[in-house]
Amino acid sequence: MEQQIILLVKASYYPILSVVGVPVNLITILILSQGKCGLSKCISLYMVAMATANLLVLTNNVMVYYIFSYHFPHSFLSHTPVCTFILYMTVVSLDLTVWFTVSFTFDRFIIISHQRFKEKYCTKRTASVVITMFSILIFIKNISVWFAYKHEHIINKMRWGCGGSLAFFSSNFGVASVWFHSIWRVWLPFTLIILLNSLTVRCILVATRTRRALRGHPRENERDSEMENRRKSIILLFIISGSFILLWLTANVSFVTTRLTNTTYYRGDRTSPAYIATESGTMIKYLNSCTNTWIYAATQRNFREEFKKVLKFPWALIERLLKNEQNKSRPC
Repeated sequence: MEQQIILLVKASYYPILSVVGVPVNLITILILSQGKCGLSKCISLYMVAMATANLLVLTNNVMVYYIFSYHFPHSFLSHTPVCTFILYMTVVSLDLTVWFTVSFTFDRFIIISHQRFKEKYCTKRTASVVITMFSILIFIKNISVWFAYKHEHIINKMRWGCGGSLAFFSSNFGVASVWFHSIWRVWLPFTLIILLNSLTVRCILVATRTRRALRGHPRENERDSEMENRRKSIILLFIISGSFILLWLTANVSFVTTRLTNTTYYRGDRTSPAYIATESGTMIKYLNSCTNTWIYAATQRNFREEFKKVLKFPWALIERLLKNEQNKSRPC
């Protein structure tokens, strides 16, 4: 019963997620690339990188892997080299999403907590280097995925399907790769995000007390612009990192527990708690790929205005075309 419910939910959930998530991430990339949101080039670049990684997750992991490959099981997507590449990209895209979020959190930590160092670190050039290095490292790190899967059938001398290689996963290298993957994807990012946010909160509290002591008792209508800008940065940081942790929590706990207890459902038992927890966590995790746009719209006024302009543009264009047609049809 639980299996049927999950299959029904997946059949409608992933298409809806794609229809909503792909356009909003494209719009986010378009808006942030124009640089009209009043954000620094550094933070805009990190936000574009996160939106691009989320778009990659939605197109490859959700659309190609969960929708096209599932509904068209005998298409070219089932050729072993193609489906191995798809599996490789599912791992790469998720890693990019995770570590771009960590990079964004670290950048905000430097800006808020280390005023002297921020002018050297928080630049467009540094952000470009960090994003590029993480991308290269992630693509190289996941090369082992190509050796973790093998063909399931050979039909007319063509290799079909992708099944886990027992020789790989039972080898010392395979076991080490799985545990390294769990540390890289689960333990280390969560630890860094929680640690950096905790240090940021501590620095904010200390700086707030010091600033209030130096300023004395401000007037009733007097506003502290520096504290106002810092407050906006803190809100954006905590909402993004907080939603990331909450939406990834179920998937990460399931991933760790199945590895520690050596529990798996890939041998046909899809009624087990491991299957239900893993599939539920995966669905919740992929929701993170389309939430950042709404976070930006809720916390950034300039982004919200640009987002409204993009949404109104098609209707304004249609209205303009209709007016032109009406003008042409009028007698001279």
